[in-house]
Amino acid sequence: MTTPAPEVHDISETGKELWDYLTGKEAAISYTFSDMEVQVPRRTGDDSPRATWKINGTVQITTADRDTAR
Repeated sequence: MTTPAPEVHDISETGKELWDYLTGKEAAISYTFSDMEVQVPRRTGDDSPRATWKINGTVQITTADRDTAR
């Protein structure tokens, strides 16, 4: 009998599950952004001033098992 996959309720859960799976497998994840803008608030609240971060390029994240990274 197979166990159904757990239902994912938000994207951060999916990211964590993917990261947990890839860690230790010496995997690399590449994200490519084209003119992406992120509004970063200085504090909480709708009226908080925001900084704009612009990302245009590739971010690569590489995972490794702690035991093999030494």
